[in-house]
Amino acid sequence: MRQFGRTRTHIARNHAFIAPDGHVPAPLPGWHKSQSIVLISPHMGANFTMSIALLEEGGTAALPLPGYQRFLFVLKGALIMDDGQREHPLGGGSYAYCPAGAAHTLRAVEPSQLVIFEKQYIPLVGVQPPDQIIVAHESDKASAAFLGDPDAQLKLLLPDVPAFDMAINLFTFQPGTTLPFVETHIMEHGMMMLEGGGIYRLDDEWYPIQQGDVVWMGPYCPQWFAALGKPRSTYLYYKNINRDPFVV
Repeated sequence: MRQFGRTRTHIARNHAFIAPDGHVPAPLPGWHKSQSIVLISPHMGANFTMSIALLEEGGTAALPLPGYQRFLFVLKGALIMDDGQREHPLGGGSYAYCPAGAAHTLRAVEPSQLVIFEKQYIPLVGVQPPDQIIVAHESDKASAAFLGDPDAQLKLLLPDVPAFDMAINLFTFQPGTTLPFVETHIMEHGMMMLEGGGIYRLDDEWYPIQQGDVVWMGPYCPQWFAALGKPRSTYLYYKNINRDPFVV
């Protein structure tokens, strides 16, 4: 039964819990045959954007703003990315990283749904910034036990080197597994639950979380997760890394 005037979404000063029941798609400049749901943005205090792109067959994407890098993860559908040298087919579980200024095109060959993160690139003195587009599938990447717990598997989708000022990871928990402690740190996160669910603590609030829910965790937001239910739980998340705290 529909509950009029109610939503699971909650926006706070330093975190947000965003449920699909309030999504409002809208067009973005330069995108064709597509709609975007902007989930996280500087308007709420974040230093990055996270959105869902909904492309019709034949839909195309615009380039990021100058100086901004892009990471996209395919939830479903099929697309073609052209990096100027070759065409890359992208299906569910595929992802691509486009450095700031990297020319590329993206075209849907069937209705498709993507998660997109964009962030202004922060140069690091003496370090060459990324200059190559990365295209891969999440199954190509090995995972590792998080802090020695084999039931919490962390998969890094981008290189963990100083040239990169952002990380995108997949975190998979077996039922009943939790983060080992309440984390409180300078990095902010944008996260989407891809499968399963559980309970997420953000500041002093507790949120039942399920597939499709999105969370923004601002700097120093206390955060903790417990996977509940029978299936495993996996979420995709962003964090800022490798830069001085005065510029992150």
